[in-house]
Amino acid sequence: MKKTLLLFIAISISYISKTQNTNITLDVNKARNLIEAYISPFGNSVGAGINNGWYNTAKPHKLGGFDITLTVNLVLINSDVKSFPVEDIESGNALHGNTNSPTILGNSEVAEIEIEDEGTTKTIKLPSGLDISTLPLPMLQAGIGLPKGTELNLRYIPDIKIGDNKGEVGVMGAGIKHDLLQWLPIVDKIPIDLSIQAGYTKITSRIPLVDKNNWVEDAEAELDIDATTINLVLSKKLLMFTPYIGVGYNSSTTSFYVEDKYSIGNTAATAYIPVAALTEFEFETKNDFRTNIGFRFNIAILALQANYTFSEYPTATVGIGISVR
Repeated sequence: MKKTLLLFIAISISYISKTQNTNITLDVNKARNLIEAYISPFGNSVGAGINNGWYNTAKPHKLGGFDITLTVNLVLINSDVKSFPVEDIESGNALHGNTNSPTILGNSEVAEIEIEDEGTTKTIKLPSGLDISTLPLPMLQAGIGLPKGTELNLRYIPDIKIGDNKGEVGVMGAGIKHDLLQWLPIVDKIPIDLSIQAGYTKITSRIPLVDKNNWVEDAEAELDIDATTINLVLSKKLLMFTPYIGVGYNSSTTSFYVEDKYSIGNTAATAYIPVAALTEFEFETKNDFRTNIGFRFNIAILALQANYTFSEYPTATVGIGISVR
């Protein structure tokens, strides 16, 4: 997370320092679009990952039943989200470069683009990626059975310090699962379970931004990811083995905010972009459909699970927990 934010700021620094030295002004909206194209696949990947692990059966706990489950959601990064065409950012008078540039998930190659302003053209280098092919996301949650075939699930990890004064990360979320067959006469006699499930998870992070070149005043940045999912889940218990399938919808939003407004360089320069204009914005919401298949295996109160989610950001999940009633 820290590397992500530092690279995020590095893009802004690159543009601003280049424009100051060459008297070329880069429109803030174009810089914003470029930053979003570079960072958003990371937020979308995390959002897809934390939208998994909510269920391992369609059957809700009975009243007073409960579980405590630890899952690891492994997001598999495909090639489509490892780069972006520079020309797709915005056609017009500022950005040029008939090339693909790595996203933060992409390879370590460095792409170049041209900035044009009033007949002057300069070439600058864009940041490389971190070459991420998989993104593991652990999650701890608990569930409890409520009346009327309803189950409440909670996720919570208090803010955890990252290293020595390197920021903190926290997780919170809530979900619900409700039995649908109880409301359907005759159908409720069929020996299967069918439920609707929904969940919301929020990851918050606070990272200090310290520039060793003294171009930026010390500040604190927040990178937050909100993820929501809603699913229809079907399962059938066969002794200790319970296969299940889910179809549903994912949505995630990534937002960036710097608590202390700041800027870079000499405000009197003729070519100047205030970074304060880029200190707070929300990336475009990512929505997609998902299909999930998996199984749960019970040994007494021990529950083992594994599943796979088909989506733009495919995810494999494994988990272990205790489950009662």
